[in-house]
Amino acid sequence: MPTATREYIDFWIENSVHAAEQYGAPGASQSVDVLVGRLVDGAKNQNITREAIEKEVGDLKPYIEGKLAAANRIEQDRRK
Repeated sequence: MPTATREYIDFWIENSVHAAEQYGAPGASQSVDVLVGRLVDGAKNQNITREAIEKEVGDLKPYIEGKLAAANRIEQDRRK
């Protein structure tokens, strides 16, 4: 069974990390640093610490970068 921290992370990623909206854009215009900050701030409201998040997924910046890259690949594939 997933932990509350893992459930929060998965929910947040699903609702907050999106591919580029502009047709033909090379990648998402979302800032990884801003996304990391939003994830951590939102988690605080759920009594989840940054340390708990990093225990689940590792270093947040590369984790978010990977999720953003995946969203962009899916969107690019969809447009083909």
